[in-house]
Amino acid sequence: MSRIGKKPVGLAKGVSATISGQTVEVKGPKGTRSFTATDDVTLTMDEGAIKVTPRGTSKRARQQWGMARSMVENLVIGVTDGFKKELEIQGVGYRAAMAGNVLKLSLGYSHEVNFDVPAGVTVTSPKQTEIVVEGIDQQLVGQVAANIREWKKPEPYKGKGIRYKGEFVFRKEGKKK
Repeated sequence: MSRIGKKPVGLAKGVSATISGQTVEVKGPKGTRSFTATDDVTLTMDEGAIKVTPRGTSKRARQQWGMARSMVENLVIGVTDGFKKELEIQGVGYRAAMAGNVLKLSLGYSHEVNFDVPAGVTVTSPKQTEIVVEGIDQQLVGQVAANIREWKKPEPYKGKGIRYKGEFVFRKEGKKK
């Protein structure tokens, strides 16, 4: 039995959901999102909550049960609160700035890195050493943050690079004479 799958997904105030077949569409104050579940689960609407139940007892049905419920919950969270990833830049001369829809990064290369922000995500730079990625799609927010971090991962000797806020970087000791 899936402990996650058993819980119904409650709809917050101002959020409406419609189920048509295997597709759930959730509308909220931040926008509209939809998810299509596999044929291994059944989606039903009960008293202002969405329930996910497996069809049968196969291993795949049980796997999809918890996953489908988590995806539906992420839709509801996305249209009410949204998702947010915060990045920190560490290093002398390393900085970020927004110019229209392009994030300009100075990361110690001989050139400036221009990162085009995809649609559906907003990227801001409140300080020169901070980047905030926000949106209603959790997967897209995480992917954009990972793509930005990919330009200069934190290195273990001096800790320079782009890291998630609160991320621990294991530090190594340098060479000894």
